Amino acid sequence: MERSYSIGQHVVFVDPNGIARDALVNVWWKGTKTIQEYVSASGEPGCNLVVVCKDERKEDSYGRQTEHYTSVVHKSKQVAPGNFWRWPDEE
Repeated sequence: MERSYSIGQHVVFVDPNGIARDALVNVWWKGTKTIQEYVSASGEPGCNLVVVCKDERKEDSYGRQTEHYTSVVHKSKQVAPGNFWRWPDEE
């Protein structure tokens, strides 16, 4: 699996309820003064991402609505059981 820190990169977002959902990154938190707050010990940066809403009732003429999550840290930085991102080949 390709691991690239590019906009539009596919990652898995584990939501606050611990449910894994496919996501696309729309910004990586790197190269800024605040990066150290978001970088894990293994060097994975934080990010902002977008996911398709899981509520089937939230649909319009464009399709299912999206949800945005900001300042999401890598799973190795998060102590809670959710609200983090991981690579698709990580468990």
